[in-house]
Amino acid sequence: KGYQISQFDQPLATHGTLSFLSSERGIVNATIVRLHIEEDAGKSIHDRFAKASAVDLNRSGVPLIEIVGGPDLRSPAEARAYLQMLKQLLEYIGISDCDMEKGSLRVDANLSIRRAGETVLNTRTEVKNIHAFSFVEKALSVERDRQIALVESGGTVTQQTMLYDSKENTVRPQRSKEESHDYRYFPEPDLPPLILTPEFVAEQQSELPELPGAKRDRFVAAYALSREHATVQTASGVLADYFENVVRAPAEPQAAANWIMTEALADAKEHQEQLRVPATTLAQIIALVKGGTLSNQAAKKVFAEVAAKGGDPRTIAEALGLVQVADTNVLAGWVTDVLGAHATEVARYKNGETKLMPFFVGQVMRASKGKADPKLAQRVLEEKLASSSPS
Repeated sequence: KGYQISQFDQPLATHGTLSFLSSERGIVNATIVRLHIEEDAGKSIHDRFAKASAVDLNRSGVPLIEIVGGPDLRSPAEARAYLQMLKQLLEYIGISDCDMEKGSLRVDANLSIRRAGETVLNTRTEVKNIHAFSFVEKALSVERDRQIALVESGGTVTQQTMLYDSKENTVRPQRSKEESHDYRYFPEPDLPPLILTPEFVAEQQSELPELPGAKRDRFVAAYALSREHATVQTASGVLADYFENVVRAPAEPQAAANWIMTEALADAKEHQEQLRVPATTLAQIIALVKGGTLSNQAAKKVFAEVAAKGGDPRTIAEALGLVQVADTNVLAGWVTDVLGAHATEVARYKNGETKLMPFFVGQVMRASKGKADPKLAQRVLEEKLASSSPS
């Protein structure tokens, strides 16, 4: 039809805030100036053809939400942190996968500078063609540095649209930036009024899931996790549900968090973000470690085997010969051999060098090929070393 429909003077929502954690300023409450609905228009593609831009019209007319933020961000790093928090929120409520590479979330970033102590911002520019969260920070850093160099050399910033080139990590002008009156807005006569009743709004609010911030605070209170650990566990709704399912299986919360932050997330990163070990199975592995059946290192091997092939953790541990030996008679044999082979260290220990205990435990673990229960091995060592002779 040759024009784009957009909510202009009656946006869907105004005067909102989004809180995020800034590494520079702590908790920042960023303003949401307005949120409105409009049609997607032609998409300019600047990296398909050399020295030319293409126009993709495949999504023309598809509805989208535009969120306009206020000038509350103070650095490229804060812009990235703000967007990551917004992405997490949108994913939690299930309205978008927020995949920038697929175009389901897009970012146009406005940037202006001012000297420290001044209150008035300089002329702003808009940076487009940003296709990843990491590029948001890079693109804004490049444009900030360009503006500062321009002003420091006596020049002035021109209001224009800049294109970011991720391959070269540079920005270049695309066109001068229009003011709102240049868009020539006029009412669309074929659209009826959109009326959202208080009852409708209340109904939508009641259907919202627990949001990331509230879930993080609950994890801190209910499971005694640190704020940092709770932040990791609530990074996505899927991960938060996985953590709680492991705890309910049951498993001790901190142990569950530790395993998820290390083994589970490392495995997921290598396999398309899939959590391949079921929550109940991870709880079983944690229980085998707590009960002394598996060492931490052995449990990691079992985890990797379960992730790759599935199966029962204990059965796999037995098949791989990883079950810890907790028989004191068997351990005593290994301990006797170790003490007999290290008479010099035994003498030093008995003369007060108790810091040698980890050495003896390590030697027992080596002699047992990792099968000895290290805690029980230390107890047997202490008993043997307290006697008059090492044998």
